[in-house]
Amino acid sequence: MTTKTYLPPQASLEHEWYIVDATDKRLGRLAAEIAMVLRGKRKAEYTPHLDTGDFVIVINAEKIAVTGKKRSQKLYRRHSGRPGGMKTETFAKLQQRLPERILEHAVKGMLPKNSLGRQLFTKLKVYAGPTHPHEAQKPKELKVNTIPGAEN
Repeated sequence: MTTKTYLPPQASLEHEWYIVDATDKRLGRLAAEIAMVLRGKRKAEYTPHLDTGDFVIVINAEKIAVTGKKRSQKLYRRHSGRPGGMKTETFAKLQQRLPERILEHAVKGMLPKNSLGRQLFTKLKVYAGPTHPHEAQKPKELKVNTIPGAEN
């Protein structure tokens, strides 16, 4: 007996749009929730090898929170590809320069490291401020509680 790979019906693969306000949300917990929605793991028709997830818009990325000494000690590295081309930047400096990059980096690390992961990552839209150009998609608000025991 051979087992068949489950394929959800094409009609159920409709993608919805969600909006998240990152103001005072914990970075890692928020990124984990966003990765789950992008991947589609909350849906009954979730299939590991297919894109069953939804689009996520994140606003106010500049106001994201981290605990402890991460603001001054957490490092972000990038390399130009040339010898000696390693550039290092702290969380605080990167947040001033490109606040969207921090959340994108965290979410990307929680997605699969293959072509599916790269495809899912394109469905994440991060904006530093409170405005975004996706009003026409009528995004629904996604409630993310990143602080245990707190209602926000």
